[in-house]
Amino acid sequence: MTKKHVMVEPYNIIWKQDFQNIKAEIEDALGDLALSIEHVGSTSVEGLSAKPIIDIDVVIEDRLILDDVILALKKIGYTHEGDQGIEGREAFKYQGKEHLRKHHLYVCAKDASELRRHIGFRDYLRNHPEAVAEYSRVKTEGAIKYPYDIDGYIAYKSDFIEQIYEIIGT
Repeated sequence: MTKKHVMVEPYNIIWKQDFQNIKAEIEDALGDLALSIEHVGSTSVEGLSAKPIIDIDVVIEDRLILDDVILALKKIGYTHEGDQGIEGREAFKYQGKEHLRKHHLYVCAKDASELRRHIGFRDYLRNHPEAVAEYSRVKTEGAIKYPYDIDGYIAYKSDFIEQIYEIIGT
């Protein structure tokens, strides 16, 4: 079994533009099906070390339009993968996006609890530089301790994440 290298990098300002490039393609495909397209995850927080993968949540009115969203995204190379065990968050993989930064694409209804967690976590970090410094340290240490074990890396940083979720009440 081949294991991917867990690589955490210092914050890179280019991630903002990488998100905008991906967002533009998704906006063109979805039009008014999307209420918003949110840059979430570590690359969305200035100063935060991260794996250089853009996390994106497409926010829709409700699940009643999910089939239309799936069809529109399919036309531009995305394949629906279901919720992958996380209720309220639909995951998509892609092909033919070599011109874009690697990214994870999710679709959530505007009232989804997972969306609230993503936005709340991002916004908390954006407003608490001391938490950004600590989370960067934890992520960097985790990548050093578990360089080829993504599950170990995720487990290593889970206590920090859960502490923030408790603070923000999600």
